Amino acid sequence: MEGVYFVVNNIQREVEQPLDNVVNTIMLLEGGATIPFIARYRKEKTGGMDETVIRKVSDRLEYYRELEARKAAIIKSIETQKKMTPELNKKILDCTDKIVLEDIYLPYKIKHKTRATAAKEKGLEPLADIIMSEPMGGKTKEELVAPFINAEKNVADYKEAVAGAKDIIAERVSDSAVIRGWVRGYTSDTGMLKSAPRSDFKDIKTKFGSYYDMSELIKNAPSHRLLAIRRGTKEEILSWKLVVDEIHVTDTIKAMVIKKQPLLFVMEIEDAIVDSYHRLMEISIAVEVFSQAIEKAEVEAISVFSKNLRSLLLAPPAGSKITIGVDPGFRTGCKLAVMDEKGDFKEFNTIYPTPPENDITGSEAVLMDLILEYEPQLIAIGNGTASRETYSFIKQMLKKHDKNIKCVVVSEAGASVYSASEAAVEEYPDLDVTARGAISIAHRLQDPLAELVKIDPKAIGVGQYQHDVNQKELKRSLDLTVESCVNHVGVDLNTASVALLSYVSGIGRATAENVVKYRSDNGKFKNRAELKKVPRLSEKVFEQCAGFLKIRDSDNPLDNSTIHPETYPIVEKMAGDAGIPVKDLVGNTKLIDTIPLDKYVTVQTGLMTLKDIAGELKKPGRDPRSEFKNVEFAEDITEIEDLKVGMVLNGTVTNVTNFGVFVDIGVHQDGLIHISKLADSFVKNPYEIVAAGDMLSVEVLEVDADLKRISLKRISGGKAPDARPGGGNTRPAARPRNNFEGFKIGSYLDTDL
Repeated sequence: MEGVYFVVNNIQREVEQPLDNVVNTIMLLEGGATIPFIARYRKEKTGGMDETVIRKVSDRLEYYRELEARKAAIIKSIETQKKMTPELNKKILDCTDKIVLEDIYLPYKIKHKTRATAAKEKGLEPLADIIMSEPMGGKTKEELVAPFINAEKNVADYKEAVAGAKDIIAERVSDSAVIRGWVRGYTSDTGMLKSAPRSDFKDIKTKFGSYYDMSELIKNAPSHRLLAIRRGTKEEILSWKLVVDEIHVTDTIKAMVIKKQPLLFVMEIEDAIVDSYHRLMEISIAVEVFSQAIEKAEVEAISVFSKNLRSLLLAPPAGSKITIGVDPGFRTGCKLAVMDEKGDFKEFNTIYPTPPENDITGSEAVLMDLILEYEPQLIAIGNGTASRETYSFIKQMLKKHDKNIKCVVVSEAGASVYSASEAAVEEYPDLDVTARGAISIAHRLQDPLAELVKIDPKAIGVGQYQHDVNQKELKRSLDLTVESCVNHVGVDLNTASVALLSYVSGIGRATAENVVKYRSDNGKFKNRAELKKVPRLSEKVFEQCAGFLKIRDSDNPLDNSTIHPETYPIVEKMAGDAGIPVKDLVGNTKLIDTIPLDKYVTVQTGLMTLKDIAGELKKPGRDPRSEFKNVEFAEDITEIEDLKVGMVLNGTVTNVTNFGVFVDIGVHQDGLIHISKLADSFVKNPYEIVAAGDMLSVEVLEVDADLKRISLKRISGGKAPDARPGGGNTRPAARPRNNFEGFKIGSYLDTDL
């Protein structure tokens, strides 16, 4: 029981929220509620926590579950060895850090054969005790060591006996949680990370050239440098080491170990301490510190990926417009797919305006036929091979024929992955891979979110060292990001694909397939209540998903809003009190502003939810994404060789990192705006300035065609903005504290949700 309160109180301190709100959030999570549902529809329970805070509660809960399970295993192991003491038990139970916990356990861990265990087998442990204590009786060193010299045990003489005892002392020093903790802390604070090329790469130019002679405090090393050094090390181009003041380290350990002066064997103890550090701690702790830094760097890199992915998913949709998708190419030609305003496929063709065919006349004839027949408002061009050449061809053709059609270059990252996937085959079984690729490009312009959810987020390619980080954590973070975006925007229940529906709160893949099958068999959903007829869609799932699923032409006007069905009676009462039907209340801003919300507060529905309801009634079904805009590339700049220092160009942000921003300026190679060139004043975080998908004006600062590197500066950046700002009293009956495995907070805290 105390373990549960220990977990809850630690989470409460870390998230800095009232205890009751933290407990309620934990119980909602354990009850199967999703983060988007809790954030939007349970504000009274959480005190209005946003998704970021709720996710932190969820993450820390998982961390402490793992920590408590590990404590239970360690306690069991030590008790089996009959070495447990009340003090040790308390130290384990009070521990909040996994690394420190392992330090505590280290002396009791069953070890493989070491120099110390070999010395113990020779009966030298009592000698180690004597050396570490105040000798009694005025005996000499030789007299104290003599009883331990034993040829049968391979202890031939004084030197071998003392050497074995020193090995035991060295391991004891290394096993000390206090000493290891200090050395780790000192290494983390003062360790200089140095990287250099391996001997066979010293005179070879590589992409890791900037790390050939790098030195900085590891605690200050930015995530991209750490991940680059690790990648260079894996590719056997770089090596790294952590350098600390070794004399200070060993002197400090000596002061911690040698408490009594003078000691007969003080020189031997000091030798053992120096050996302990260099043989048993120096490398292992350096690796630990580097690994901890890498772990933080991975968290940061995953965060970068998630932020960029969120920006792309929430990019403004071009909307319900007839669109021609163009998947450009050279030898294989440019694939064209016409999509109507609903996103339905109409026609496919291929043209060859680019080398080696250069069939400008024939390509123009085919494309113009499609334009005259379908009257598209948009042409979406993939940004891959032959993109700029295709863009120039189409722009010149439209100008020639005086056609006012917007040409937009869109990212085709992951399009090939999607076009060859099972989902694409199911969606377009009669079309080949090339047609499906062009369709995906058109859909990305019409509604980026609806299309990108069909693709593995990792294939979208907006991450920093995405292949080097923890893949399980990356997938988890990206899935949560997609889920958050889908539920933030909401989903049209009658048009959404299985891929899109599967990210709706509470639904998942299997239920999404059931929803689509029901829709196919029975026609469009007439209202949200009809969802309950879908096979295996439980009341719990309905509770979690209903508010995020919209029906445009429902017989209930509230079904096209984010108002949850559980609060429909409140809206109906508001309308009834005003003497009008609900449909006349929807969109009636003047009337809604006069409603006394306090009057409708209930035990379950407070003012925060009522304000959300009023806001949604004013603008039901609105898309929270911003308005669509398009960037125009310079038509005469198509290759990196066309760039000149000082040029001012338009571009689109493709990727944001901690060290700067990558921008597509239409030359097949993204340019980099270093963080120092983003604004006229200091920028701490690029995300405060820009996001993926933003349109910028940039100046070319430097071009290296050989390395394909383009340095840019943001034009009219101005000053950097200020940084964005980022409890139950009743104790039930006691329960054994050491039983942690599989515990749930709700099992112990009697709170009615």
